[in-house]
This record gives sequence, C-alpha cells and structure tokens, in this order.
Amino acid sequence: MVGVFLVDDHSVFRAGVRAELAAKVDIVGEAGTVAEAISRIDVARPDVVLVDVHMPDGGGLAVIRGVTAPTRFLALSVSDAAEDVIALIRAGARGYVTKNISGAELAEAIERVNGGDAYFSPRLAGFVLDAFATGGVVEDPAGEPVKVDDPLVDALTRRELEVLRLLARGYTYKEIGKELFISVKTVETHASNILRKTQTSNRHQLTRWAADRDLD
Repeated sequence: MVGVFLVDDHSVFRAGVRAELAAKVDIVGEAGTVAEAISRIDVARPDVVLVDVHMPDGGGLAVIRGVTAPTRFLALSVSDAAEDVIALIRAGARGYVTKNISGAELAEAIERVNGGDAYFSPRLAGFVLDAFATGGVVEDPAGEPVKVDDPLVDALTRRELEVLRLLARGYTYKEIGKELFISVKTVETHASNILRKTQTSNRHQLTRWAADRDLD
C-alpha cells in the first residue's frame, strides 16, 4: 500500500481523512504544524504527503520547501483559487485537489501521484494549463492576473501587491484606503492575507520581504 503522511492543522479533518483512506492506503504519520510535518516526514519517509495549503505557521509552501526526504506532495485544500494552485505546483506539488473530494477520488489521486502522474480536480487543471499556455499568467477567480515566477509573489493578487507596496512605504491603513479608493476594513483584510501568504508576522518583516523582491 502507498505510505501517506497527513498535514493539516485541524485534527478532526485528519481523523476524517484517516477514516476515509484506512482500507486504501497506509497512513504512516500526521502533523498539525509545519515544524512537526518537516521533522516527521523526514523520519517517516512516506510515498505521498497530503498537505493543506493554508495553516497558521506557513502551510503547504513551507512544508514542501522544508522537507528533504524524497516524497511526492498532493495539496488538499478548501481553496480553489488560481494563485494557490499555481504557487503549490511551482513549489513542487504533483497535484492539487479540494476538500470536497470523495474518499474514492482522493485514493485515486494518491495512487496517480505516487505513480508519477499529476492529478488535479477538474476545474483546477485549467488554471495550470492556462499558466503555461499564456506564458506564466493566469486569471484568478476574481479576474485578476497572477504572474507565475516567484511562488510567494505569485500567491498575491494585483490588489494585494498594490497594498503591499504602500505598506512597505510606510503608509497607514487609512492612507492606503484613500490612495486605492477602498475602505479601511478592506485594507485590513488585504493586509491580513498578505501577511499570511508571505509568511511574515509584522510590517517590519513584510517591508524587508518586499525589499528583497524589489516590490517596494
């Protein structure tokens, strides 16, 4: 049986996946944080890692980059946003499926990825094809172009990049709202998403992150 490792910050969800896959794969381990995942995967050396895209301490991108053991990654997420799909595939995931997938379909996805194939939920496959067909640019569900170069930068929408640049320049939320003609609450939402996607925890770290990528 295929050895599978589960990475998700919700223990109830992990229990559900274990129950669904119990007779189909060998669950060799699980983790609820990025740090646990990296250390345990390198020891367990599973065939396939089922990894959540968004977790409080970094999520799928951080796990994929941190693991040194030879394994294949299959992203399993509630998000079907183009920027998430492209970022994970660029980071090295062999497939991406959403959490409404059935147990039988998930088992098939694991088998396919373990066999060296790529596997995507039908709707998501189009994002990946479009990314390469259009030279690295796809449209996210909100209709905003997402460039596919740096996975972390790719994860930001056009509006988030605009907010990021202003944050890096020292603008207040109120000033950003006035500059972009959006509410302070909307700015706060974008800022929260930016911190999560860039894996930074404060404006100082974010400013340095932006400067390192010439985004300021």
